[in-house]
Amino acid sequence: MFPRLFQIGSFGVPTYGVLVAIGVLVGLWIGVRNCAKQGINPENAWDFGIALVLAGIVGAKILYIILDWRTGHIYGQNLREIFTIDTLQAGGVFSGGLLGAFAVAVWFLRKYHMPARATFDAFAPGLALGHAIGRIGCFAAGCCYGKETNHFWGVTFTNPLARAVVGTPLYKSLEPTQLFESAVELANFFILTWMFKHKKFDGQIVGAYLFLYGIARFFLEYLRDDPGRGSVLGGLLTGTQLIAIGLVLTGGLIWYLRPAPKVAVVAATR
Repeated sequence: MFPRLFQIGSFGVPTYGVLVAIGVLVGLWIGVRNCAKQGINPENAWDFGIALVLAGIVGAKILYIILDWRTGHIYGQNLREIFTIDTLQAGGVFSGGLLGAFAVAVWFLRKYHMPARATFDAFAPGLALGHAIGRIGCFAAGCCYGKETNHFWGVTFTNPLARAVVGTPLYKSLEPTQLFESAVELANFFILTWMFKHKKFDGQIVGAYLFLYGIARFFLEYLRDDPGRGSVLGGLLTGTQLIAIGLVLTGGLIWYLRPAPKVAVVAATR
């Protein structure tokens, strides 16, 4: 659609990058605000959020490259493509970013003695909203595109830059998978925000997020057609679907292992 906001000579500002940056800032702000509501030091929350963003970017890129390498689409043919501007603009695999962020989060929480469940709860709604904004960036760039469709909601990309950078098929009606996922994450944001205001135990919000997003992503994978999906179990599932199943199970486990409710102790009167 609009891969670049504007172009001056050889310099261009990618729409994807701008929207992802906006999503990151909005998500961080919501996460830090929610941390403050739970008595978590805002300065530690900011450092925690920034560390997760950087880890998420690296994790998303690594999984994107790994899955693409296995299919031999770009990186399997030319290793140097990893270090190009096109790769920087091509986005990444959100599941990889989520795993990378989680790994860094475990280290960070232990180092600064932050309450893990409460901190994850605080950042979950912002993560959903930031992802929803970022997927609009995917739609603008033409990446993460869907399969061909005859449905009335199909979208047609015509910008040659989208094809050059991410290989988007042009002049074909495609499933708007980017918009579908954006809508799912926007709905998740409102659900999680409501739950945060009424939460009954630490871990409730992040558990719900992993469960809801994992289910949605599993089924959305059937509509995706961009290369680098990966395959497991003899092609029965994509690599991302396997990760999605892991997210669902993890979310359910967090709820199952929720802390026991505190029992009020009433002093005996004489």
